Amino acid sequence: MSVSKVKKVNFFRGHPSNSLLGPSSHYVLKASENVLSPAHRPGDDDDEDRHPLTYGSDPGSLTVRKQIAKWTYPDLSADKEQIYADSINLTNGASFGAGGALLQCTSAHSGFTKQAFIVSPTYFLINSVFLDAGFADKFSPIEQRADGSIDLVALEKLLVHFDKEPEVSYEDAAKYIQDDSRPRRKLYKYVMYLVPTFSNPRGTVIPLSDRLKLLELARAHDMLLLCDDVYDWLYYKADSINDLPPRLVTLDRESTTDSSSYGNTISNCTFSKLVGPGLRVGWQETVSPRLAQQLCQGGAVRSGGTPAHLNTMLVGSLLSLGYMESILKDLRSVFGDRSKHMRQDFEKYLPQGTQIEGGEGGYFFWVTLPEEYNGRAIAEQCLKKNVVLAEAHNFQVAHGPTPRVPINDNSFRICFAYHTVEESQQGIQVWGEVCEENKNK
Repeated sequence: MSVSKVKKVNFFRGHPSNSLLGPSSHYVLKASENVLSPAHRPGDDDDEDRHPLTYGSDPGSLTVRKQIAKWTYPDLSADKEQIYADSINLTNGASFGAGGALLQCTSAHSGFTKQAFIVSPTYFLINSVFLDAGFADKFSPIEQRADGSIDLVALEKLLVHFDKEPEVSYEDAAKYIQDDSRPRRKLYKYVMYLVPTFSNPRGTVIPLSDRLKLLELARAHDMLLLCDDVYDWLYYKADSINDLPPRLVTLDRESTTDSSSYGNTISNCTFSKLVGPGLRVGWQETVSPRLAQQLCQGGAVRSGGTPAHLNTMLVGSLLSLGYMESILKDLRSVFGDRSKHMRQDFEKYLPQGTQIEGGEGGYFFWVTLPEEYNGRAIAEQCLKKNVVLAEAHNFQVAHGPTPRVPINDNSFRICFAYHTVEESQQGIQVWGEVCEENKNK
């Protein structure tokens, strides 16, 4: 059956629909009552926890950090719980976490941090975060392939190249960022941004061998790996994330010989993908407390305390009451079902030879039409029929001193988190019909 036009289907949206926030709302309400109903809470007068409506401590509630550590590592021993909690900094989401990490760990304006490497194709809004941190002419894209692997050869060549450039001393860089009220910072000469697991936009997973090589390069060249680990808990082929490669921060910790090391990784996480983006709660995990403590020493944080104190305590309540697992179970079921049906619809309606990547976790598929089609023209015609496709050119790394990684104009990022199975099917059917109309053009 032909579908000439449908109610608007927007595959560019990269978040869940409001209908999926209902169960979270129910649990957040219960968590709110648990946090705010008591006239006095055990941690109200503890400087590391504090009353939920006052200024929080710089790294955030210790109780919440312990709950996140225990939730992340269920087998965490009691003697390590404090160390892991002190290696966590609470944030108001992954986007602000990334911006804060760049401000606290890099110095692009002074030239001390020489270059930012960004996996390509990339999350399209991360470009602005790096621009704000002074990396306007310091971008280098690093290709990620269909199997999730990274072009490590190109990365190493660029690192060697930039190593030959003149160094800026820490003392000169400190003029821009250091004051007497805060300890000397660890600044990195390079930073690399990546979404290692179920990447945005490609939906792929960086294999373990590449993760280990990335760590090796990071240590050899003083590079910070800023990892948006935001989709790791959304895996639809199994109930346990243990089937996935370990996060880079875990590999970094397990292989370091210095327990007080700053490390070379920040695991930048968020509850936005799990509970709801409006909650604005995230966390950063580092190898040891040393880097986590630095991350919470930004001027704005020291002025106002942890940026989402009340909301982090609501998340702590969700964890302690066991509601987080219920929320995750529901999301995995819905997203897994949507992903499965979307893949079937791709195979049913799109041209033979279409390549499909991703879909096993996170939010996205990366779909590439056969080369004989004109992706740009097809996207324009789909838009006239109320179907919005996210074209590949949107996910390029901002232009810097090195050439962009070529991106196929026939590729599209398709989100399965927003629309129902029925809505997505209608949109894909329209897409397929437009492809058929353009088959011989």
